[in-house]
Amino acid sequence: MFKKSAQNLKSIKYLAIMAVFIALKVIMAGVFIPVGENLRISFSFLIIAVEACIIGPIPGLVSGFITDLIGFMLFPFGAFFPGYILSAMLNCFIYAVFLYDTRISITKLFLSKTIVSYFCNVLLGSLWSSMLYSKGFIFYATASVVKNTILLPIEVILLVIVFKLLLPYLQKKNLVPVQDSKMPLI
Repeated sequence: MFKKSAQNLKSIKYLAIMAVFIALKVIMAGVFIPVGENLRISFSFLIIAVEACIIGPIPGLVSGFITDLIGFMLFPFGAFFPGYILSAMLNCFIYAVFLYDTRISITKLFLSKTIVSYFCNVLLGSLWSSMLYSKGFIFYATASVVKNTILLPIEVILLVIVFKLLLPYLQKKNLVPVQDSKMPLI
């Protein structure tokens, strides 16, 4: 999986796809609903998950790095901090580990979103916030756990809907493997 996805970095087609997704993610970085101190609701996870299933884990790391840098330059919300770059890279990497070059299932969508929500958003996000801002880790983690727990089922449903709609097109364009026809697409 890692070697195959690394080959995508040598393909003009996949580099162009990655550039489009980077642009979409940068635009979506500026669109969010603030719900607390350094806490917001965003829909960029949908774009990240679709990109990850197309380009794979290694290009996903590169895409996350570039997206976070460009996004910060265009929409500098808060302080620049390398930890947030790591979180952006891991988001795409985790989705890709579950969704790249494989049959997409509700279980894989649920597991990938759960790991991203609790590892990247709650654990790492709270750590970065506590390092940068005045309140401690527990303050940020508590608020983040509540937000991510409430949003998890909604976000998984949105992922299922998006993949249900996009998979036929992505298969037709040979961007994802053909899903098993004996089982429903998701």
